[in-house]
Amino acid sequence: MSTAVHSAPADPPRVEPVRIGPVGLPRWSLGWDMLAWSARYLLQPDGPDAGRPWRFTPEQARFLVWFYAIDERGKFTNRYAVYRRLKGAGKDPLASAVSSLEFVGPCRFGGWRADGTPIVVPHPAPWVQIAAVSRDQTRNTMTLFGPMLSRKAIEEFGIDLGKEIIHSRRGGRIEAVTSSPRALEGGRATLVIKNENHHWIGSNSGHEMSEVIARNAAKSRDGASRALAITNAHEPGEDSDAERDYDAWLSIQAGRSIADGLLYDSIEAPPDTDLADPASLRAGLIAARGDSIWLDVDRLVAEIQDPRTPPSMSRRFYLNQVVSAPDGWLTAPEWDACADPGRVVEDGETVVMFFDGSKSNDASGLVGCCVSDGHTFVIDAWEKPAGPAGEGWEVNRDAVNLAVRKAFGRWDVVAFYCDVREFEQHVDLWRDEYGDRLLIQATTGQRAHATAWDMRTRVREFTAAAERTLVDLADRALSHDGDPRLRRHALNARRRPNRYGVGLGKESRNSDRKVDLIVCAVGARQARRDLIASGALLKRRSNRTGRVWSF
Repeated sequence: MSTAVHSAPADPPRVEPVRIGPVGLPRWSLGWDMLAWSARYLLQPDGPDAGRPWRFTPEQARFLVWFYAIDERGKFTNRYAVYRRLKGAGKDPLASAVSSLEFVGPCRFGGWRADGTPIVVPHPAPWVQIAAVSRDQTRNTMTLFGPMLSRKAIEEFGIDLGKEIIHSRRGGRIEAVTSSPRALEGGRATLVIKNENHHWIGSNSGHEMSEVIARNAAKSRDGASRALAITNAHEPGEDSDAERDYDAWLSIQAGRSIADGLLYDSIEAPPDTDLADPASLRAGLIAARGDSIWLDVDRLVAEIQDPRTPPSMSRRFYLNQVVSAPDGWLTAPEWDACADPGRVVEDGETVVMFFDGSKSNDASGLVGCCVSDGHTFVIDAWEKPAGPAGEGWEVNRDAVNLAVRKAFGRWDVVAFYCDVREFEQHVDLWRDEYGDRLLIQATTGQRAHATAWDMRTRVREFTAAAERTLVDLADRALSHDGDPRLRRHALNARRRPNRYGVGLGKESRNSDRKVDLIVCAVGARQARRDLIASGALLKRRSNRTGRVWSF
């Protein structure tokens, strides 16, 4: 009788995670002294190492050092931080450790040492709030303080452990707060932990809570009151507080917002992680968990492969990926897998372009597509700025015209499709100025026009172009420049069935989540296909060389 021997699955090839966050280390930080203090006074609150001295993982320590980075004046460089990780990666223990440091540990600038390093002192009146939209969420963090604060800390700082409020001898406190924006108004907390703010939405007063927390922090006497959000990956389109954080970070990265002081830290699985391929899935999970090595990969694989677990949930909670809403036009992994930011569009390269314009509400964009390989890239975009700067904003038409002129001066533009609505005059001017350089006309027939491509009358063509773009993305037959503005617009797009197939559009008519750049990208790729089908490029090459080139 033979006995089968089952061996553990071999470790998959290592893959690099997608990392969001600052590079390197800050010049000055209070975090180094805080790390040393936590090792003396804090304990591991749970797990097999419960009761042993607390140790931040390298990723957590790096985050702490950046969160407590200061400038030459001793002021914090980051006023708000987001720590996004997969489920079970230790977000609550990290939040409890940071809260403990704010409560009774060194956490504020106290001058400079002779060697140029900062002196770190306790806050004179610490007030830490653990905020959430439900009592159960605050409990996840509050229950960790008892086992985390060592007996030495309790005795030395006179800590009184309560279930919802924790006091210290010198008057500091930690308290749990839930969905009561009015009760929060006017508070002067020194640190607010926004727990699981992917659950903070309009219907549970989550947005009101977040706004009150921001107002309270802004009026702090020393300007050092801050908030830290701990979250899983949000669901796009739900308009959660976590999604607004992510959109704000994207706006800053794209240069659409002049705001600063937002620290966003995330590690997620590579976009091409295949849930159906065990090796790819294991590699993606190992990448996403980072140094949270206590997470059992086999157990996570089992949860993901359970037919009751939707793929979108698996990607959000276990791979830490931001995936599209159920009616999303495409997913983030599909889009990100086709990014090729290293592809340089050389001066003089033959390209086609698509322009979609708006006066004030929607965005305006100019996107190019290389004829040689279909690489799609953002030439320029104009979006209403966020916040007060957007009041009364209108697109600068001179800037748009200048961008078009520069594009024609830099590249060999052989087709230029323009949606005409709200830019009719400019579209005609571009026809007159550049029409003789274009190899195909945007509109043919009785109403032929070199540049006008009116989307109101081209629903059939645009729907087919949108469907073809999705096929190209799935087949990796499309590359793009990875522009964060284009990515945001692509992920904002929703499936819009019509009598010709499935097109794309905004989530609602008045939505602030724009899609204009992905419309331009789809249109530019359609212009390239039309150019190739026309044979005009082959004729030009034949006329120039006397030979017929294959394409």
